[in-house]
Amino acid sequence: MNGAWTIALGVALALSCVAPSAAQQLPDWVSKIRPDHPRLFFNADTFPQVRERALGPESAWYVRRKASVDKLLTDLGDAPEVKEHGQDAAMAAFVYLVERDPKYLDLAKRLLDLSLTFYEQCYEQKKSVNWYSTSRVHATMAWDWLYNDLTEDERRQTMSRLVQVLQKVFAARPPIYRENISGYTTGFYGAPNCKWFIGCTAYGTGIEESLVNEWLVWGYNENLKMLAHRKAACGDDGGSASPTLGYAFGAYPWAEQNFLYTWLSATGENIAPDWPHSAWLANYVIWNWIETGGQPLEFGYGDTPHTTNELPSWELFTHMANIRHLYGRQLPEAAALARHVQEIVPQNQRGYGGSWFIYPFLLSDLDASPPALAPESLPHARNFENMGQIYMRSGAGPLDTYCLFTCGGTLDQHKHFDALNFVIYHRGHLALDSGTRYAEEQNGQHLANYYAQTVAHNCVLVHQPGEPPARYWGGTVEGCHGAQHKQLGSVLKAFETNDRYVYVAGDATECYKHGGDLPEKVGLVTRQLVFVMPNHFVIFDRVVSTDPSYRKEWLLHTAYEPVIDGPTFRADHREGRLFCRTLLPKDAVLTPVGGPGKEFWAAGKNWDLQPSNLKPEQLAMMGQWRVEVSPGTPRTDDLFLHVIQVGDQNLAAMDQADLIETAGTVGVRLTSGDRTYEVTFATQGDLDFKTGGSLR
Repeated sequence: MNGAWTIALGVALALSCVAPSAAQQLPDWVSKIRPDHPRLFFNADTFPQVRERALGPESAWYVRRKASVDKLLTDLGDAPEVKEHGQDAAMAAFVYLVERDPKYLDLAKRLLDLSLTFYEQCYEQKKSVNWYSTSRVHATMAWDWLYNDLTEDERRQTMSRLVQVLQKVFAARPPIYRENISGYTTGFYGAPNCKWFIGCTAYGTGIEESLVNEWLVWGYNENLKMLAHRKAACGDDGGSASPTLGYAFGAYPWAEQNFLYTWLSATGENIAPDWPHSAWLANYVIWNWIETGGQPLEFGYGDTPHTTNELPSWELFTHMANIRHLYGRQLPEAAALARHVQEIVPQNQRGYGGSWFIYPFLLSDLDASPPALAPESLPHARNFENMGQIYMRSGAGPLDTYCLFTCGGTLDQHKHFDALNFVIYHRGHLALDSGTRYAEEQNGQHLANYYAQTVAHNCVLVHQPGEPPARYWGGTVEGCHGAQHKQLGSVLKAFETNDRYVYVAGDATECYKHGGDLPEKVGLVTRQLVFVMPNHFVIFDRVVSTDPSYRKEWLLHTAYEPVIDGPTFRADHREGRLFCRTLLPKDAVLTPVGGPGKEFWAAGKNWDLQPSNLKPEQLAMMGQWRVEVSPGTPRTDDLFLHVIQVGDQNLAAMDQADLIETAGTVGVRLTSGDRTYEVTFATQGDLDFKTGGSLR
């Protein structure tokens, strides 16, 4: 084994001397890339450890991967189907390096050729290979890992085909439909993501030198931009490039982890500690985690399919393992928190994800990370200011109350027009985000016209005749239903948490400005929310329209049909129950909207879903009803004051809640058991609770 690596190193050193003039034009950091192969995820120095893990601590994982490769040996046949085999090729190449059996070398080369043929056919047919770059990156990994066992012609022909077919995809006009060419502000797992891997491993070989060198520099720069963008989004709290958890806890971490791993293997430098934001993903997991005693749930933020609202935990075990390995020595507290998340992930998901099979074999520092750190005492709320989310909870158990408030933030990736929205969970999703991103190929109009719009959230609508639509991806927005027009622009004015209550206040006025030819429709939209733990919420909104005829609607979405009794309504979901009472406006009119044919009503029509074979509980999770609270008399200035109480379905009636009014303030006197609370707000001026309100 050592002799083979030594010979390969000599060959690679010779090849690295090709075209020195081109190398001189490259940045200084390029000289850090080792001249030999492999370079991607492991190298000649680290492979013995990788092999040891494959045959030792991770032997069960290796045996499963090898079994799938062995199955391909028998199933492929003499005339195999041309299809995507990038990951298969990389697995076969890895098994070859571990076993040194020529049959795996031959299989890997066949699979690599089949995959390249598939990529070429896709381009000729103007079809996308895949939304993700995963297959093509794995094909690149296979080439890198087989490098020392390929002839010069095989190296050149294979890499050239891969470079050329990608270059054609990048240059295609019009762009190939559903070929993901998005950049570093997204998940960064589309086709351009391949450039770094190809540049990193093909550099110095003289193959497609101009493009390879260009892609190497571009890939490095874009990955650093990605890391900087995500660091800005996460701040010191943790988070992701999108607050939609299917992305944040799914594929988004791959781009960061893969760059950190391959920079380490190609140069020997561990730059992970320079980007500590990535390590704090575990903190974001914990605050999004709604404990049920079984499968954890989430709030359903952004472009989340609302069929179950199960927290997307299938990749978390792997993500946390990578954090422990990359950060265990330098950021032990974050690594300990990651280990805690691994231990609370549902039992059937405590295993590695298969998208990047190589990860388990890289985790040589896993045991060096500290023991799990279960957060013994967390505050009742946390402000993820860069993510634009404030999380609140009475505790962390299945009988506790959980709330998410949306305000501020810097990210518009998969974010809706939902400033000042709130979601409340107590033994069920009681005040929920409605609509869904379900089968978006068929339901793009639902996505764009309802789901992403303000009407689908627990916000305030202000209807201005003729106002322009608020554009969103997925379909063509056909009308405007009192919406916000900017995803970003709301400002968090106050945040306070203690053992009695949580207070947040936000100003979303800027989000309602549409930039059209019409005059602006609002002069002010603010919201103040007090969570009186464990089960009460007091919500106060100031809304000023520029014309009294612009109808205002305060919204609350429910899973099932609400029961309205005067100024109070009740709504249930699963084992939970919500009561909501309107104290202001005094002349408020409460209108239920929903049910068959009106589940997703906006801009004069119902944005129904196709196909409609969803189960009743899935439909309930999408919110089939809402209550609209409107002033009985048109006016420019309106105050909305609501009290919400949550409990289980034994809660027969709402606690006593009475309006309090003094000069310049309004509020509620709330009697619950043997306690009486008074929560007041200033009707004008400062939103800070210390100067603009009180709780006693």
